[in-house]
Amino acid sequence: MKMDYSNLWKLLIDKKLKKKDLAALAGLSPSTISKIAAGANVNTGILIKICTALDCRLNDIAEITNEET
Repeated sequence: MKMDYSNLWKLLIDKKLKKKDLAALAGLSPSTISKIAAGANVNTGILIKICTALDCRLNDIAEITNEET
């Protein structure tokens, strides 16, 4: 199983935000944004910060997928 953050990138586009804007709004480091962009696992605290900053739910930014897909 793997986390897919495609929904997050679509949401940022819809809100006309860039990754650096997300980092500033959620108080995330550039390395954390890089981890998310690479599809790496991050702790739930990070996901909560993103959801709070973007006023959204977890399923609006991420979903669990099979690694084969």
